[in-house]
Amino acid sequence: MLQDCYRYLGGSRQFESVVMQILAGVSAVSLITVDYLVLAGGAGGFQNRGGGGGAGGMRCTVTATGGSGSLETALTLTPNTNYAVQIGGGGPYSSTTNSAANGSNTSFSTITSTGGGGGGAPNTDSADSDGATGGSGGGGGAEITTGGFGGAASPSGQGFAGGDGRDSTQLSSGGGGGAAAVGSPQAGTLAGNGGGGRATDISGSSVSYGGGGGGGTRNAVASSGGSSIGGAGGANDIAPTNASPANRGSGGGGGGGGTAQFLGGNGSSGVVILRFLTSAGTITIGAGLTGSTTTSGANTIATITAGTGNVSWA
Repeated sequence: MLQDCYRYLGGSRQFESVVMQILAGVSAVSLITVDYLVLAGGAGGFQNRGGGGGAGGMRCTVTATGGSGSLETALTLTPNTNYAVQIGGGGPYSSTTNSAANGSNTSFSTITSTGGGGGGAPNTDSADSDGATGGSGGGGGAEITTGGFGGAASPSGQGFAGGDGRDSTQLSSGGGGGAAAVGSPQAGTLAGNGGGGRATDISGSSVSYGGGGGGGTRNAVASSGGSSIGGAGGANDIAPTNASPANRGSGGGGGGGGTAQFLGGNGSSGVVILRFLTSAGTITIGAGLTGSTTTSGANTIATITAGTGNVSWA
């Protein structure tokens, strides 16, 4: 057909122009614009006055009214093409290393969010007490000398730093960083609270993700997890809590002091949420992934909660 057009138009540049217009029209119709939330797993807290876990890195194109954080640009994707997805798990608490385990990365297509940084250990050696770097940094562990700095948020733009746990007498730690705020440092006898999570309405209603875990202390007053989804820190013979619910990418609480030597809390897993016009195509969630779809107005929303695999549109 194109050869017939070419002969009809005399091999002119007019033919080239017509072809370019046709191809541009086909591309404009076929490509699919996809908003996303890509949230990494939150980190664990450390035992026995340890720092709170940092929230998983959060990258998103949609924020609820009044929300915070930098928005990214929606992806333009091609039908009948596989796009890789991997959901990061939450990091477990730790009692044997210098910091608790980081959360795992979550990715979709070209977008990767970094797992949260683990909470720092309580120790007499300052080098062992700093919170780990991550999407949001872990809280610094209780330290009787000069250490226990909160971990940095790296790469920048996915979350916030953890709070310092430096203290010469009270043995209280810092809170893990959250997706919307830094973790609080220890203050006197009190451990730092976890940094707040960030709200987005990509799923059709406003939901907060990425709360930091509260720091552990020997005091009788426990710290709070960020946005009530990060784990609460433990206190004097009071156990910390795990980040909850699942798929919110939040940090676990640091362990409390006292005779029980409580362990830290675990971080929660990440998630990928994709939003696109229902009229643009139908998504297939491939083998190896756990997910579901729903509709909200003119949009389809796919929520992927676990696994590794591919998604595609037709």
